[in-house]
Amino acid sequence: MSFTIVENTVARLNRSELAVPGSQPQFFEKAAKGAADIVFLDLEDAVAPDEKEKARKNIVQALNDVDWRGKTVSLRINGLDTHYMYRDVVDVLEQAPGKLDLIMIPKVGTASDVYALDMLVTQIEMATGTKKRIGFELIIETALGMQNVHAISGASKRIESLHFGVADYAASTRARTTNIGGANADYVILTDKDDDGKRTTHWGDMWHYALARMVVAARANGIRPIDGPFGDFSDAEGYKAAGLRAAVLGCEGKWAIHPSQVALANEVFTPAAKEVERARRILAAMEQAKREGRGAVALDGRLIDIASVRQAEALVKKADEIAQAR
Repeated sequence: MSFTIVENTVARLNRSELAVPGSQPQFFEKAAKGAADIVFLDLEDAVAPDEKEKARKNIVQALNDVDWRGKTVSLRINGLDTHYMYRDVVDVLEQAPGKLDLIMIPKVGTASDVYALDMLVTQIEMATGTKKRIGFELIIETALGMQNVHAISGASKRIESLHFGVADYAASTRARTTNIGGANADYVILTDKDDDGKRTTHWGDMWHYALARMVVAARANGIRPIDGPFGDFSDAEGYKAAGLRAAVLGCEGKWAIHPSQVALANEVFTPAAKEVERARRILAAMEQAKREGRGAVALDGRLIDIASVRQAEALVKKADEIAQAR
């Protein structure tokens, strides 16, 4: 390993992250009692401009009055380029001190954006005497943010996670799509003709590069990579397929823009029982090899070594975290 040691952020379950508009307080209680690992109360995209102030007040009241015990609660503020942002932070943190776990910052473009929020939040925590330290969730959803993602990831000790905001990212990069995530019929590979003159079309994942790049930046800084929204909430299979691709790349969870997606996310990002069982067998086999003075061993006809141990340990740790939370 490098002499530079990566310090991991606060351990939280982040399989599912449910979006709840601040302008719809009738959904707050249900979200608090639901199965989502994290609930983010939204003041940004889901709230119309003339409802921003009322939504902010709704969230302050909910943080003070609703029973959020056992639930991680986040607040998505408006962007730094708006005149709503500072009131989002100041009003909510001052009027509901110690009630939030996280602040979600949209459209982060540079490390300075994070620094600015860190300064403001730190001052409010000092002024209110709040002992609970708020963490940051950052949405990477612009070309500028993706260009600077590695610097952004190390911009503050408050940062807990990076999220891929696919819709705004598509708009920022001028991608030819109007979908929010998912596949695109034009993003394909056409094979050469076979002996009968036939060709086959293979669909690709147009978001693979962006998501993979974000995962690397997150893991290199000890924070969680989270896949963002999937717009067609009537397509459970499509949602699960997108979630599985993200999970394979290293993401820990995915947004749920509709309550029906929460169970899907929890399922996809919970390690399968057979995978956990194999991981435990790998650890046991390597422990036996260690006692016998060997650095590698065969299990089920495959070589396993110290790298296999690290993979197995990560899987078992996640399974144990989920089991303890139930």
